[in-house]
Amino acid sequence: MDAVKSQPGLKPADSGKTSVTSHGCPSQSDNSLVRPHLANFRTASNLFFNEAINKMRAEGRQVYHFAFGQSPFPVMEGAKKVLREHAGENAYLPVQGLAELRANICSFHARLDGLTHLDQDLVVVGPGSKQLIYLLMNVFNGDILLLSPTWTTYRPQAVFCNQRVFIIHTSLEHEWKLTPDLLEQTILQNDVKPNRLLVLCNPDNPTGTAYNEDELIALSAMFRKHNVTVISDEIYGRLSFDGRHHSLIKYYPEGSILTSGISKWASAGGWRLGYSIYPRRLEALFKAVCSGASNTYSCAPGPVQHASISLFKFEDEEEQYVHIARKILHAVASYCYRELTAVGLKAVKPTGGFYIFPDFEILRPALAKRGINTGDAMCKAILAERSVALMAGGPDFLRPGSEFTVRLCYVNFDGTDAMEAVKLQGDEPITDEILGLYCRPVVEGIQALVSWVQDQLQPSD
Repeated sequence: MDAVKSQPGLKPADSGKTSVTSHGCPSQSDNSLVRPHLANFRTASNLFFNEAINKMRAEGRQVYHFAFGQSPFPVMEGAKKVLREHAGENAYLPVQGLAELRANICSFHARLDGLTHLDQDLVVVGPGSKQLIYLLMNVFNGDILLLSPTWTTYRPQAVFCNQRVFIIHTSLEHEWKLTPDLLEQTILQNDVKPNRLLVLCNPDNPTGTAYNEDELIALSAMFRKHNVTVISDEIYGRLSFDGRHHSLIKYYPEGSILTSGISKWASAGGWRLGYSIYPRRLEALFKAVCSGASNTYSCAPGPVQHASISLFKFEDEEEQYVHIARKILHAVASYCYRELTAVGLKAVKPTGGFYIFPDFEILRPALAKRGINTGDAMCKAILAERSVALMAGGPDFLRPGSEFTVRLCYVNFDGTDAMEAVKLQGDEPITDEILGLYCRPVVEGIQALVSWVQDQLQPSD
C-alpha cells in the first residue's frame, strides 16, 4: 500500500552527454528532452501485446488470443445508418458534446440505473473515456488511489500527470474487491493528501467481478468519512450478466464521477466516444476538465456523436442487442470458469464483462523445476508451447511479478454468427455444442490451456 515511486517500463533519464546533430540541435535520441519521470515510458501494454500477436497471425501462426478485450460483436445497423447519414458533417461541435446526446445519456442512465438526478449540463463527451479519465487526473489536486489488480492504463496516466499513486492490494479470497477496511488502512497507514481520487472499475477489468448494493453502500460511507472522490468506471455496466448493474452513483452521488462509453456494450471501440457525468458538488473539477478538453482534443468526432444519439435512446434494437450479448458472454464466461477450475486453477466466477483472472499457483512447484518463477515467464511458456496468448497479472495489472495470475479475455471469437444463432434459438440455454460452433476459438484455446496445465501436473520421471 505504499506510494508508487517507480513504474514498470520507466527508466532514469540518460545522464550522459547530450548528443548534437550537424545542425547544432539536440538529436532525437536525447533523453534530456523528456521530463525525467517519463523517460523511456512504454506503450500501453495491452495495445503493444495485441500488435505483436496480430503480427504473428499475419505471418501465418495460429494463436488463441486471450489477451485483448475488444468486443466480438458487430456494430448495430441503426447506428451505422445514422453514421453514414452524417459522414459529411465536418464542423467542430461544442466541447461538452451535442446537447441532445448529453440529454439522451442522462435519460439512458435514469431508465437503466435509476439515476434520475443527473444533469446534462454536467456531462462532457470525449474521444473515449480513457481521455476523460486522464484529463481528470491531470487537473486533480491530490493523490490517486488505485486497486491491485486494476486496468493497465490507470497508473500510467497518473504517472503522465506526475501524480502520487497509492496501491490498495485486494485478494482472490475477497473476490478482488475493495473493502471499507482496506481503503481505511491505506489512508491511515500512508501519507495520503487530504484530497483523494480513487478509480473503481465496476464491473471490473481485469477480474470480471462486480459490486452488489450492500458493498457499494458500505464503501460509500467510507468514501464520505475520508473525503474520497471516486471515478466510477462503468464501461462494462450494461454487460452485467444478470442485467442488474449497481452503479456507485446511486449511493454516493455527491462524490462520484460516472465514466462510460460505447466501446463495450455497443461494440464501437474504434468510434472513440466516451463520457463523464459530474455531480454539482464537483463542478470545479468538471470545468477544469472541460477547459482541458477545449485545449487538447476540441470535441469528440461529430458523425459519431450523431450516431450515438440513436444508441442512447436504447430502443428495441439496442435492448435486444445487449440482451443477446450478455447471454453469450455469460455462457462463455461460465465455460471458461468451469473448465479452468476443474483442473485446479483458482478464479472468481465472472459476473460481467469480458474477463476472468485465474491463478495458476497450483503449478508453482512444477514450474519452479523448469526455472519459471514469474507470471510473465509462465505466459511466455504457454504461448510458445500451446499458442495461447495471455497477459500476466503483474506488474501491468499491479500484481507482484512473482504471482501466477493472468488476465484472460474470453472474447476472441466472431460474434456476428453467434448473435444470429442465439437470436434464432430464443430463450433456450446456450449449450457447449453451440459454443463449439460459434465461439470455437474460445473453446479450442481453453482446451489447449487446460491440456498445458495437466501436462505440468504430471509427475516428472
